[in-house]
Amino acid sequence: MNARSAFIPELEWRSLLQDESEGVRARLERGAISAYVGFDPTAPSLHVGHLLPIQMLVHLQRTGAGSPVGLVGGGTGMIGDPSGRSAERNLLDEQTLDANRAAIRDQLERFLDFSGSFAARVMDNREWLGRYGLLEYLREIGKHFTLGYMLAKDSVRARMEAGISFTEFSYMTLQATDFLHLYRDHGVEMQMGGADQWGNITAGLELIRRVVRRAEGEEPPCFGLSCPLLLTSSGTKFGKTEAGSVWLSAAMTSPYDFYQYWMGQDDRDVAMMLRRLTLLAADEIRALEEQAQRAPEERAAQRRLAWEMTARVHGAAEADLQVRVAEAVFGSEPIFDASVLDVLWQVLPNWEFGDEDLRADVLTIAVASGLYPSKSEARRQIAQGALSINGLRVAEDAPVPAPIDDRYLVLRAGRKRLVVGRRAP
Repeated sequence: MNARSAFIPELEWRSLLQDESEGVRARLERGAISAYVGFDPTAPSLHVGHLLPIQMLVHLQRTGAGSPVGLVGGGTGMIGDPSGRSAERNLLDEQTLDANRAAIRDQLERFLDFSGSFAARVMDNREWLGRYGLLEYLREIGKHFTLGYMLAKDSVRARMEAGISFTEFSYMTLQATDFLHLYRDHGVEMQMGGADQWGNITAGLELIRRVVRRAEGEEPPCFGLSCPLLLTSSGTKFGKTEAGSVWLSAAMTSPYDFYQYWMGQDDRDVAMMLRRLTLLAADEIRALEEQAQRAPEERAAQRRLAWEMTARVHGAAEADLQVRVAEAVFGSEPIFDASVLDVLWQVLPNWEFGDEDLRADVLTIAVASGLYPSKSEARRQIAQGALSINGLRVAEDAPVPAPIDDRYLVLRAGRKRLVVGRRAP
């Protein structure tokens, strides 16, 4: 099997393939192909739910099957995809869309190689959709879509009872126009995406067939692939927490919370996530599965998953830092690493102290930190040996230990309660 032919088998063993159009495998046997995935800039960041279609682009490039194209929907983002939605999207202004589009482009560049024989490209559909006039669009594109065809799509049918505007109803025609433009002007022969996009993908296939007018019996001129939507073993949508979506932007989901999200994955899900979301080889994943079965309490698979995902999104140095942070928070050893404390100050309960606080006794600082609600409760806990400051067990009338790096005090009550204090500027 040549490297190019390995693309589909790679998707299959990683459980990244759900739908494929006719002729995809035969086309890959003949030579490299260019394929795209679209990302609408409806938010200033991609989230972890976008990682599966990104992985399809990554594997296309890694196996030498072709060149990936990340399509940022500056045009379609002004409309909003009704797929998977129960209500109309809010329309964003151009300034917001421009900022979102730039941020998403930067995030795609973390995953794809923009050099070499199969160099990736990022394009914006505003460049061609923005040039259409209404009458021109209806004559050139609209005439190829019947109402019956559009109403049969799941993304439309699911919204008919609640109501769908003509704006969102027309979305599939815009996405199909993207595929037509990329095929004719840039030689992009395949669209990929999540299973919820299959209706839009096939609309593009149909439009190209109609416009290109291939002779009956010839192989389809373009192709589509979809990956499954990622659900947890409990049936919940992947990438959602009580706080909302898990974003790839550090400003929207901190690296600490990002790392901890992966650490918290259920034992039943972690092997599947390693296959679908990392670049680890099959034998490495099997070894992690076996280790998890022998010693589930070690959470080796979760730790590897958390490191791999944090390294891919935020860099290896950040992933290494989050390992140290996690060991500090959930371990029993004193924390003296100032870089770790810089992180903990931002993500854990904290307070600021001054020189006057340092001259007070331990009882006073324990209450000032917010770790205890009153001096009587603090006194009782301290008497039981429950409080340590900077790793030292302390008595209520003891002096406050010197700050770590002249900046931090770490108060720990038992194993699970931790508060970080920082010297006020």
